[in-house]
Amino acid sequence: LASIIEKETGIHADRALIAGVFNNRLRLGMMLQTDPTVIYGMGELFDGNLRKKDLQTDTPWNTYTRAGLPPTPIAMPGRESLLAAVAPASTKALYFVARGDGSSAFSNSLDEHNRAVNQYQRKR
Repeated sequence: LASIIEKETGIHADRALIAGVFNNRLRLGMMLQTDPTVIYGMGELFDGNLRKKDLQTDTPWNTYTRAGLPPTPIAMPGRESLLAAVAPASTKALYFVARGDGSSAFSNSLDEHNRAVNQYQRKR
């Protein structure tokens, strides 16, 4: 989990919240659906753009197509990501999306998340 947190953000304040989101999703039996695992599984095929078909292409690391954690770490986690993984924030959030400034917007519901995606991603 720490390696996924490492790849999801460079913002210290977001790490524990991201860990909390992933813990909530795992506890509820939800897919993690995290882009860095897809990118890792693509290896050299990743050209810098993640497409819908990439999210649907099954690899052992694709957390859109496979439940739970990937079989191996996807990166070398730093100290802050390790600490976040063992002490996640207590949150009701189930989703997050990159704001474009390095930070993330967190959402408790899918409707709220979809609004955040429209605000921060689709209008880029």
